[in-house]
Amino acid sequence: MSTLTLYNSLTRQPEVFKPLQPGRVRMYVCGMTVYDYCHLGHARVFVVFDMVSRWLRASGYHVTYVRNITDIDDKIIKRAAENNEPPASLTQRFIDAMHEDETRLGVLRPDFEPRATEYVAEMTAMIQNLEIKGLAYQAENGDVYYSVRGFPGYGALSGKSLEDLRAGERVEIDTHKRDPLDFVLWKAAKPGEPAWPGPYGLGRPGWHIECSVMSGKLLGHHFDIHGGGQDLQFPHHENEIAQSEGAHGCKFVNYWLHNGFVRVDNEKMSKSLGNFFTIREILDKFDPEVVRFFILRAHYRSPLNYSDAHLEDAKGALTRLYTALKNVPPEDRVPLDWSNDYAVRFKSAMDDDFNTPEAMAILFELASEVNKGKSAELAGLLKGLGGVVGLLQRFPEKFLKGEHSNDDDKIESLVKARQEAKLSRNFTEADRIRDELKTVGIVLEDGPQGTTWRRA
Repeated sequence: MSTLTLYNSLTRQPEVFKPLQPGRVRMYVCGMTVYDYCHLGHARVFVVFDMVSRWLRASGYHVTYVRNITDIDDKIIKRAAENNEPPASLTQRFIDAMHEDETRLGVLRPDFEPRATEYVAEMTAMIQNLEIKGLAYQAENGDVYYSVRGFPGYGALSGKSLEDLRAGERVEIDTHKRDPLDFVLWKAAKPGEPAWPGPYGLGRPGWHIECSVMSGKLLGHHFDIHGGGQDLQFPHHENEIAQSEGAHGCKFVNYWLHNGFVRVDNEKMSKSLGNFFTIREILDKFDPEVVRFFILRAHYRSPLNYSDAHLEDAKGALTRLYTALKNVPPEDRVPLDWSNDYAVRFKSAMDDDFNTPEAMAILFELASEVNKGKSAELAGLLKGLGGVVGLLQRFPEKFLKGEHSNDDDKIESLVKARQEAKLSRNFTEADRIRDELKTVGIVLEDGPQGTTWRRA
């Protein structure tokens, strides 16, 4: 049997996965800052780490999966002020929208979904601990900063030296800092902004400290896997390491996983370029399972290039898998036979740093065998392996026909009229109806059990 290997962003090499506790995995993923609808980059985080947690569980591990919510932040405060609504009202609205989006994408909820505002007291306690250890200081403006040069390991995750970082463009200029590299742990209250009382006066936590606190409280000071988008590797995750290891004096995380960037028509997705798409905009045009399949067909660490053409291609590919299941109804409620050659190869692919492109290719090989041999057993295996990564669990006809719309009854009526025309040997009329349906994207498939239809 294969052994799970992960690419560790910290060591920049593949490593055999060895959990801290045999049979148990503790995983933390940086979640959303909830001031707007989630976009395609968020969808990738949702789906990728849902796939990771599903595979770990399928491999026999007991998984504790935590994904946080940032519900206090400069962007949240600004957007709430623009909308003339309380920040808590804004964040709850977009948390609800986020849950709707991830449910449509087939994403299972994390075991814990902590909100930053629920852990402010623990954050101030951690900041005090850092201050006692000489790693934090309060400036004249009331803000509290982390002293980066006091932590010897800073830069290990990004692979940059302090000198490189000092010269980098991402260092903020703040005259209140002792060093330009230092980052904020606590922000002193400003008029009209949400604030909490604490040992440093009224204020609110900085962004980085919240993840160190919430992960430590729910998973312990040292845990197995920390994940998130590649854009968070520096400075956010680098700062988490400095905070957590500086405060607790032990290793923070064993394995760091980062999913790749999303590009749109080969350009980086950004609002300034006008190529920025929310999940909702995409799901208005494409079936949610098609979007999930599109994300999983790429390796999680590679760039994901979005275009309508790529989504259409994903739709066609997923249609082929569902067509195989439609033609050969699978055996239901049969345990997966992991000794089957296809299952062995599927497991080997997934154990190779979650190589979903190879795993998807194996599903297509299996679908071809199902179509050739009409084996209900192999069809059941196809459905079962797809289910491991959250695919192929719908009734094939439901997927192939698409979401029910007002024209479904008309289509059914035309299909029936064509069948009647064929029975009366009026083949000219039967062909006319087929062509009429074809022009509106309806494909007819004749078989021993009659005629079925699907959307092209």
